[in-house]
Amino acid sequence: MSEKNVKLWNKNFILIIVINFLVFINHLMILSTFPFYIEYLGGTEAQAGLAAALFSIVAVLFRPLIGWMLDTGRRKVILVIGLCGMALMPLGYLFLASFFMAFVCRMVHGASLAFSNTSTSTIATDIIPRQRFAEGMGMFGLATALATACAPALGLAVMDRMGFRALFLLAFASAAAALILFLLMRLEPIPQTHKAFQLRGLINKDSIPASLTALIFMFTYGALENFAAKFAVSESLPSGGIFFAIMSLVLLLTRITTGKVTDKRGEGIFAYTCNLAMFAAFLLMGLMPNTVTFLLSAVLAGYGFGGLEPALQSMAVSLATPETRGAANSTFLCAYDIGIGLGGGIAETLISQVGYREMFVIMSAFNILSILIYILIGRRHPSSFSYRLRKEH
Repeated sequence: MSEKNVKLWNKNFILIIVINFLVFINHLMILSTFPFYIEYLGGTEAQAGLAAALFSIVAVLFRPLIGWMLDTGRRKVILVIGLCGMALMPLGYLFLASFFMAFVCRMVHGASLAFSNTSTSTIATDIIPRQRFAEGMGMFGLATALATACAPALGLAVMDRMGFRALFLLAFASAAAALILFLLMRLEPIPQTHKAFQLRGLINKDSIPASLTALIFMFTYGALENFAAKFAVSESLPSGGIFFAIMSLVLLLTRITTGKVTDKRGEGIFAYTCNLAMFAAFLLMGLMPNTVTFLLSAVLAGYGFGGLEPALQSMAVSLATPETRGAANSTFLCAYDIGIGLGGGIAETLISQVGYREMFVIMSAFNILSILIYILIGRRHPSSFSYRLRKEH
């Protein structure tokens, strides 16, 4: 059957996209406002940073275990656990409003995100037809992009105008709505297996080339996400809000086409051009910061992140069977999380030592390293769409 005759859009695919969108609305609304909540409880910026770090650490630690659990066939149970956790934790912030419980709930929230996001990604890979796989993953990734574009601003607006009570109730409602929509899905059963727990089985070997390429790229994205707004203030540039609005718009436009191009031409074009786009964005900010170059950097960064992440996630899970898709998705998502976290930490150290401009110039080297990793271990790996397309022709 030709690619044109293979149906991509159906009820289940649309629902899993909406569910993933609601998961990230819940996550990103609270992510952007939690430092203010810690301040409201009497905490410091350092304690807010600790809460963010604990959230990320717990999510990363849980992902490999969740991947193994998904590969035993229990997709539905794992996602229900995650969605219930994401619904209940905002209520915990609201009704158990103490400093200690805020940290406890934040760590459980991190685990719940890992359960939810790894599950939705795995279920999406079950649903998407192989002939249009990268295209489907690109469309699935639009949910995250849309949430990234609107959730932080929504969370801050609700907090400012109606307070934390309304914010946490809205976060609860988004996760509860996701749970209701999931109950409407009719998924093909995945055979349950008694897969033995092994540490080496938590990492999917076929996902490593794409995951390592993404991990190094995410160092630069982590620096950008954490410090673009502060850099704008330090250089008297347009606000970080304008930067991320432009970046999000370009990101959305890029993801609409990324998948189709990957299916037809391979992920290589994005491994190269997206890294080079982010490389150029960092050099512009580091070497010649002004209003024009700052906004141009937003466009370049939007293309860079918008194109690379879905192309490499498609590559990471392209060889996975139903019994290994959980591990494949968790391997890639762990790399994603670790890259953003380490990138932000490295950038913070560099800023304290040499300043913002020099930080951007130094961090740009990671984009060249990402390209080198792809060349050395990615472009000829069987998981590569580019490699398979070259063999076919």
